[in-house]
Amino acid sequence: MPYTKRRRLVTSAVAVALGATALAACGSESGDSETESGPVSLTYWTWTPGMDKVVDLWNKGPGKKDQITVTVKKQASGDTLITKILTAHKAGKAPDLVQAEYQALPTLVSNDALADISRNVGDAKDRFADGVWQQTTLGTDAVYAVPQDIGPMMFYYREDLFKEYGLTVPTTWEEFAETARKLKKAAPDKDLTTFSANDSGLFAGLAQQAGAKWWTTSGDQWKVAIDDAATQKVAKFWGGLVKEGAIDNQPMYTPSWNKALNTGKQIAWVSAVWAPGTLTTAAPATKGKWAMAPLPQWSASENSTGSWGGSSTAVTTDSKHQEAAAKFASWLNTDRDALNALAKESGIYPAAKNAQTSGAFLKPPAYFSNQADFYSKAADIAETTAPSAWGPNVNVAYTTFKDAFGAAAKNKSDFGAALEEMQDDTVADMKKQGFEVAE
Repeated sequence: MPYTKRRRLVTSAVAVALGATALAACGSESGDSETESGPVSLTYWTWTPGMDKVVDLWNKGPGKKDQITVTVKKQASGDTLITKILTAHKAGKAPDLVQAEYQALPTLVSNDALADISRNVGDAKDRFADGVWQQTTLGTDAVYAVPQDIGPMMFYYREDLFKEYGLTVPTTWEEFAETARKLKKAAPDKDLTTFSANDSGLFAGLAQQAGAKWWTTSGDQWKVAIDDAATQKVAKFWGGLVKEGAIDNQPMYTPSWNKALNTGKQIAWVSAVWAPGTLTTAAPATKGKWAMAPLPQWSASENSTGSWGGSSTAVTTDSKHQEAAAKFASWLNTDRDALNALAKESGIYPAAKNAQTSGAFLKPPAYFSNQADFYSKAADIAETTAPSAWGPNVNVAYTTFKDAFGAAAKNKSDFGAALEEMQDDTVADMKKQGFEVAE
């Protein structure tokens, strides 16, 4: 999510994104656009590989019938794309459709860049888990995007080494900690896993599972609670394991981390549904030796997971054909043929529930050929995705996380202090940008 210098105000000079009412009010409603008649040409900005092949299905099928043609314009992902969208929107030249990560939606909405398409896609709600759909509504009656792909979190472990060391797959975080200690006692040269500070999404997902609500609104004010009780619990838990040496403290995605996975020095990984692709590259020698299970819970009676990654398809307020754009966005993310093509061409894990156990997901990933029920289990886990609460400056929170928690993990120092720094930096930035923040 980009760091924009201007205050996030609509042209009427009334601040937006200050509360649920204001959020629901901002963004043009697609129902206000003129009824489509005659040929319509739409432009779609996306970073997803193979999207042009998926869109071809629309252009030759439903789109041709409705005289709606979509042209794909490949873009960079992440903050780079959001900055480009906001720049284009400022000039009134944003594309009709954009791909946006869930945590980026509040920034786009607060800049009045996304249209409310609830009148056109509201009936798609039942296709998605409640916690997933909520990320596109921002807790309002509006709908600012259609979910495309998701990253429900789960627990991955070396099945063979768990058996060798007499370890049981943990179902609670307390059991997870005991498993880490038991392994360290039996094999001091091995680690159950590592705490990594180079991917903020992991920590955000863990906090989400614990019930964290980092950004919420009350009236016309934002409340930032990155240091809420749920997140403090998560930080204290992982900080404690790092400090006592029960787990490793090295970052992910490094040659050293890859080697640890490939040689069995690290025998488990808290990750998301896309992990098989990463493991295929990072630990090729261990193919067929891993298994997947639900994320441990904070209490045995709970059943929820966090989300690590995922994106949506949104319609911009600059589009002159919002109704047609919304029709395409709905097709792209709910139609069986479109979803099968997305899985085949783009390698995504679909947000639509009906696509998670069909087509490309009838068989397990090749890396997990030993676990026939991989995708049926993943679908069950995805259904338990906890709701999230994103705000307009996730990028600032994420940057501070990497710096503060990176230092804390390396030095085995207080994670609580790092969390407080994350909270303070986020609040300071919001005030600087002109948002009203409740103390």
